[in-house]
Amino acid sequence: MEPLKQLFKDEVRACGVELGLPHDMVYRQPFPGPGLGVRCLGAITRDRLEAVRESDAILREEFAKAGLDKKVWQFFTVVPDFKSVGMKNNARVFEYMVIIRAINTVDAMTATVEKLDWEVLERITDRILSEVNNVNRVCYDMSPKPPATIEFE
Repeated sequence: MEPLKQLFKDEVRACGVELGLPHDMVYRQPFPGPGLGVRCLGAITRDRLEAVRESDAILREEFAKAGLDKKVWQFFTVVPDFKSVGMKNNARVFEYMVIIRAINTVDAMTATVEKLDWEVLERITDRILSEVNNVNRVCYDMSPKPPATIEFE
């Protein structure tokens, strides 16, 4: 498998398809790539890693319901290593934010941001804010590649 480390994601996926690997494996999120650890920016802590796992699961569920999992090349959530002020139960809280990234590309050298329906973004946001602990804000990354990269490292 060693030669695969030199390939880009689209090339690894093409190899997976050619090898007859299951569709769900080849197109799973994140694949191929560094996994969820890279989406927990800064020092990896249990609460932020749980937030990125849970928010990413919600994003994947809602994308599947909306048929976006077959339309968007890569989508994921990120939890940065800083907090923002918010309100919960009539009290001030200082919690993490979740950033959503959804991009399309042909060759992974450039990428465009997927224009999501507002209703889908609202549903995802509502679920993340109500179901994920230690989170009080959800943002949508609108940065194309370049100047940004596909991942959020």
